[in-house]
Amino acid sequence: MGIEDNNSVDSAPVDMAAHANDDTEALTTMVADQDDNTQATQRAAQQESLRSDIRKLRRMNTYIALMMFGAVIYFAKDIIMPIVLGLLITLTLTPVVRLLTKINIPHKIAAVLVVVGTSAALVLGVYTLSEPFGDLFASLPDIGERLEQRMVPYQSTLDELSQASDQVKGIVDVGGNEEQIQQVVVERPGLLTTAASTLASGLSSLLIALLLSLFILSSGTLFYEKIVAVMPALSGKKRALRIVYDVEKSVSRYLLTITLINIGLGIVIASLLALVGTPNAFLWGTIATILNFLPFLGAVVGTGLLAIVSLGGTETIGMALLPPALYLTCTTLEANFVTPLIVGKRLSLNIVAVFLTVAVWGWLWGLAGALMAVPILVVINVLCDHVESWSPFGQFLSGRRPNTDL
Repeated sequence: MGIEDNNSVDSAPVDMAAHANDDTEALTTMVADQDDNTQATQRAAQQESLRSDIRKLRRMNTYIALMMFGAVIYFAKDIIMPIVLGLLITLTLTPVVRLLTKINIPHKIAAVLVVVGTSAALVLGVYTLSEPFGDLFASLPDIGERLEQRMVPYQSTLDELSQASDQVKGIVDVGGNEEQIQQVVVERPGLLTTAASTLASGLSSLLIALLLSLFILSSGTLFYEKIVAVMPALSGKKRALRIVYDVEKSVSRYLLTITLINIGLGIVIASLLALVGTPNAFLWGTIATILNFLPFLGAVVGTGLLAIVSLGGTETIGMALLPPALYLTCTTLEANFVTPLIVGKRLSLNIVAVFLTVAVWGWLWGLAGALMAVPILVVINVLCDHVESWSPFGQFLSGRRPNTDL
């Protein structure tokens, strides 16, 4: 018994030491786990901060690239604008060239025939419209006199407004008793000089665009072969060709369809104006065809010009308002019913995006930029359908409703 008691007494400190070691190891493991968790949390926070900084840098680089792109296309518009116009003409005429090649006409000859035929049609149109334009300009003094006569009943009101403006200017002008400040007025070029310069610049840009279109169309599939050669992987080659063909198909279909619709609109307007006895009805139909390429503003500008000329060339107010009313009715029906029905939903665009695009390109390139704004927007919209990272932007550009399950 004594020996057993001694053994039990001796083993008690050993058990206590073992338990103490176990507690120490558990505490050490707990501390180590806490340290690992803390380090993991710190690393996650650092990685998230790094990713946030990378996103900010990418966003900043995107903004800088957009500003540089805008500066380039603004200051180099004399070079870039004919190139863009040439590409759009190429996309429009490509289906016609392919149709000619299907009837065993060589590709280069088909391209020459199409481009030369388009140029001849433009020259013939300008020559045909030169006489009506001359008659319209010759009648401008008479139109001005009649407009002044129509404004006679309102002349007193206009004089009162002019006098009030002079009085306000006199009150604001604090230098009446002091030495007058000498003003330097820079003489600007006249209207005819500005018009001649603009016409020469436009014709040169159109000539460059037609030549570029001729070279691209006559090259056949060379452009596509270059794309296939540049892409390293087979999947990239297939994707690039799919994008190019889809852009070409969509843009050519859109431009060709819109061109035919605008020509039809011009024919209808010219016919209606001829029926009501409007002078130069063919000229106004051509103006309607050209201005209808300009969304929103085209119909307003055409209606306003026709209203001014009609008011200055017609005796009664009722007969003067009939031609612009017909013009506005035709353009409204075309924009709201005919074009959406023919173009379809796939190429429908967000009206806000169209308005902003026309405003931006009109500011950058003037009237030519406003006319090319919608085709450029169609190209961007098709690209957004194929590039995954651009998909959110494409959703904004598209006029289709998103597929959302609520």
